[in-house]
Amino acid sequence: MSTRLPASARREQLLRVGLDVFAHQGFHGTSMNDVAEAAGVTKPVLYQHFASKRELYLALLDEVGQRLLRAIAAATATGQGGRAQTEAGFRAYFEWVADDHDAFLLLFGSGARRDEEFAEAVREVEETIARAIEPLIAADIDAGHRRTLAHALVGLAEGASRQLVATGDDFDPSLLATQVADLAWGGLRGVRRIGRQPAEVGAGGRQAG
Repeated sequence: MSTRLPASARREQLLRVGLDVFAHQGFHGTSMNDVAEAAGVTKPVLYQHFASKRELYLALLDEVGQRLLRAIAAATATGQGGRAQTEAGFRAYFEWVADDHDAFLLLFGSGARRDEEFAEAVREVEETIARAIEPLIAADIDAGHRRTLAHALVGLAEGASRQLVATGDDFDPSLLATQVADLAWGGLRGVRRIGRQPAEVGAGGRQAG
C-alpha cells in the first residue's frame, strides 16, 4: 500500500511514473492498471486525479512541454546578443534531452504523432518554441519568412536529439549546442529577402556578402 500523500504531491508522483511507463510502452501498450501498479496505488486513486488514460497522457505532454519551454525561455533571456542567445537556447534544449530521454521520447516519439489530439499538443509546444526564437532572427525579412526559419531551427534541435536518443549515444549538451548553433548562425547570416543582398542578422551582425 502506498504512503498517503497530499493531492498535489500524488499528482506529481503519478505524472512521474506515467512518464516512465508511457515512454517505454507507448500509449496503446499501456493501461491504467500498468500506471497504478507502477505507482503503487489502486486504480481508484489514479482515477481521482485523471479521469482516463487519454487525460493522463495529455497532462504528461503538457507537463514535459512546459518544462522544455521554461528551460529555453530562461536560457535565451540571459544571452547577450543573438548568437549567444541562439547557442544558449540550443544548450537548454540538449540539456533537457540529456537529462530526460523519456520526456523527449514521450513528446516527440511516433506515438504522439499518430493521434491527432496528441499531435496537436506537440505542435503547440513546437509553435511556442518557434515564437520564442523568432525575435532572435533579426534579418530584414517578412514575418512569414522569419516564422518559417524559427520552425526550421526547432527542427534542427529535434532532429539532432532524435538521432542521439535512438542510438543511445552519450553526448555533451554544451558541445552539441555549439556545433548546431554554428550551423544555424552561419545559415542565418546569409538570410535575405528574395532579390536582395544578404541582410544583417542579430545584434552587432555584419552584412554577409
